[in-house]
Amino acid sequence: MIQPPTAPPSRTALDRRAVLALAGGLAMTSAAGAQPTEPAPLSDGQRFDPGQVVELARALAKKPYAAPAADLPDPFKDLTYDQYIGVRAQPSALLWAGEGRGFVVEPLHRGFVFTTPVALHAVEDGVVRRLGYDRNRFTFGKLKVPDDVRDIGFSGFRLYASFNGAPPSDCAIFQGASFFRALAAGQSYGVTARALTLRPAEAKGEEFPLFRAFWLERPGPGTGQIVIHALVDSESATAALRMTLRPGDATIVDVEATLCPRTPLEHVGIAGMTGAYLFGPTDRRGVDDARAAAHECDGLQIRNGWGEAIWRPVQNPETLQISAFLDQDPKGFGLIQRGRAYADYQDDVQRWEKRPSLWIEPLGSWGPGVPQHGWGAGAVQLIEIPSESEVNENILTYWRPKEPVAKETAFSYRQFWCWAVPGAPPLAACSGTRVGKGSAGKRRLFLVDFTGEAPFADGIDPNALQLALHTAPGTITRQRIYPYPERKTVRAAFELDPGNDTACELRLVVKAGDKPVSETWLYRWTP
Repeated sequence: MIQPPTAPPSRTALDRRAVLALAGGLAMTSAAGAQPTEPAPLSDGQRFDPGQVVELARALAKKPYAAPAADLPDPFKDLTYDQYIGVRAQPSALLWAGEGRGFVVEPLHRGFVFTTPVALHAVEDGVVRRLGYDRNRFTFGKLKVPDDVRDIGFSGFRLYASFNGAPPSDCAIFQGASFFRALAAGQSYGVTARALTLRPAEAKGEEFPLFRAFWLERPGPGTGQIVIHALVDSESATAALRMTLRPGDATIVDVEATLCPRTPLEHVGIAGMTGAYLFGPTDRRGVDDARAAAHECDGLQIRNGWGEAIWRPVQNPETLQISAFLDQDPKGFGLIQRGRAYADYQDDVQRWEKRPSLWIEPLGSWGPGVPQHGWGAGAVQLIEIPSESEVNENILTYWRPKEPVAKETAFSYRQFWCWAVPGAPPLAACSGTRVGKGSAGKRRLFLVDFTGEAPFADGIDPNALQLALHTAPGTITRQRIYPYPERKTVRAAFELDPGNDTACELRLVVKAGDKPVSETWLYRWTP
């Protein structure tokens, strides 16, 4: 594990006017190809220092927010999806292709919904090289593009990486607002990470921070990692990110983020992520679909600061649902795809079983005061949004600090884009949740399966296992436990009588005596 820094990044001795010039000129530079009026740190030909990205975020936070120009010329400003995917980079546009460095970068064109300009830079031998737009490095399908298109910048970039010595293939994509996605070996894209989350699901409206610039350090041959620096800008805050990406059977991204508020942030999300959930075995209400399930995450997994392992199945609700899981120094959380068999989905096109799980391990946080290891007090927040389409990322989770963030604060964490969560505790994991009509009235029948060795370990009598089961409000009736040693599975069967209540919070653990042998299953029932 990397160790969190013990102090805020040091302020680099910079020409303050140059920093402010770059801060004010970012939109102009990326959209029109113009350079600031005086040489600035982190611009073309300058020496690179990672601390300058943090300094730039600080300087930008002291200026009023200026939205980047969305000034795409014809024929790019109104592209359809089909037209946009017809725009492709030529081999000459790929950065570091053929150099044997294990990574290749493809600049992504602006257009369709990706209209915001983003400045891209390579850092080679310690010197910044701005990547300029050249229309001759793209093919445009059926679009008629004039020869004299000005420098319109880029919308982001796609990263290709060498997995286990193979030729470079899809590994990550940074495009749209402050969103990015990554893959482990053999996976297809699914859950989306967010560099910064502000005011989600609030009446005032969510604020979407934007990537404004990237600096990509040229990787050394055989290192197996690439370092990416990013500047994020928004009405309420700026941020500087340093991301170290290592592709593999689990792709690991170490993130060091410095957050600089313009105003006190009452509702800020750290290490946020979104995923699509249309339906599954738990909720097929109103679904007329031949497939068994359609989702890229089936639950929220948490390891809280008290050592409890939690599994919370996600749902496509009828109305917006917001849940907060209070915690102190969480050990990890993430949106997880546990169904890994084709039969779980029966989808020959989407292949949901290949979508990555995204697991977060907090490393530390620090600010103007005493350095702090861990993230302190707060909550893992879960938002479930009604959706009628599998393309909608309607499940959102993130860490929300208990106190507003009013001053510069930094967070570090590790992302695992993986098939299975690393370091799983020796407990039976929830392998299935099913809900259906109960025996009478409004009662609902639940069948919850836990699979693993723990309930069948030496010295444990499977027939003596017990359920620790609670609901608030509502009443539990007709509960029973079914152990299946041959399948290493325990099934909990019970009925919930909600009475006249419209929401019930359920909690379930399988125990051998006083000892938990399963993770904690949480569930919010709504009609």
